[in-house]
Amino acid sequence: MKVLVAMSGGIDSSVAAALLKEEGYEVIGTTMQVISSGNSDTGADTHARQVAHKLGIPHHVMDFRGIFTDRVIDDFCREYSRGRTPNPCVLCNRDIKFGVLRERAFEMGADFIATGHHARVERDENSVNYLLKKGADKRKDQSYFLCRLDQEQLSRAMFPVGNLTKEKVRQIAGELGLSAANKPESQEICFIPDDDYAGFLENRAPGTAGPGPILDREGNTLGEHRGIIYYTVGQRKGLNIAAAEPLYVTAIDAGRNAVIAGTKDQTYGTELVAGNLNWIAMPAPESAIKVKARIRYRHAEAEAIVSPLDDNSVYVKFTEPQMAITPGQTAVFYDGDTVIGGGTIMRQGR
Repeated sequence: MKVLVAMSGGIDSSVAAALLKEEGYEVIGTTMQVISSGNSDTGADTHARQVAHKLGIPHHVMDFRGIFTDRVIDDFCREYSRGRTPNPCVLCNRDIKFGVLRERAFEMGADFIATGHHARVERDENSVNYLLKKGADKRKDQSYFLCRLDQEQLSRAMFPVGNLTKEKVRQIAGELGLSAANKPESQEICFIPDDDYAGFLENRAPGTAGPGPILDREGNTLGEHRGIIYYTVGQRKGLNIAAAEPLYVTAIDAGRNAVIAGTKDQTYGTELVAGNLNWIAMPAPESAIKVKARIRYRHAEAEAIVSPLDDNSVYVKFTEPQMAITPGQTAVFYDGDTVIGGGTIMRQGR
């Protein structure tokens, strides 16, 4: 059977390709070009090509710059201008890697598409559904980023390193002599390689970073901000306000071009509304269900009750207060190791 492997040039996708070849699959390596040459794409192409040559598999570079801009970058900019903090990787996985790249893979005769995500796909013994599971290495689990995949996408997805620890992945890469073995992991968004979100947004949409008031919860003016794109909920740095205790961003009001600030205690909340939902392990619930919910990738899961509001939104009530519930981020719901579903945080509170 033929598998197309999305190769970023990193260690996980490199080992994923190697493992599939060892298992007897016909492997095709591909690197997606999603940003202009002269930045991080060039390095990814080079590393992936070297690995593919080492493994003796074909390697292709596919130009997705136009559609990536339309579906991912433009959405990222719109969300920030609305005072929200999006997670572009979640959207990229659904629309690009397991969307247009998957379609291209099938045109090439591939039966599956594989990535280096630390996650697992299993067939549910009690139904015909495919289940999205956490990776075996809980410290590196990336199931969060895959929460928007549907059943058709999961049925053709392979995550070869999902059952391995990161240490084991590095060991395999070293034993195979892959150039990615000692490559450091990237923690940045691929289209913002210098991690300067605000600078990127200013260049993409000049004039979106106009100054405005920093207000407390009662509407009193505390100071002036540089532009809402420079701030996110839970942020402490950059407010430059003298106060009796440290102040944090507690909310962003794009309508008033205002940043709302308060104490650390005021960044905590127990409620949110999520929309744009995707249910993987079950149909949309008709009544309240207990879950473990994660409100951002690096946030610990917490016990919560998810209650339906309408066909595409739910009310989430946490047992314990959570810090920095951030509109635009993705909320993912778990039952043990299984991803039940997820959606976009629309607002704090009910």
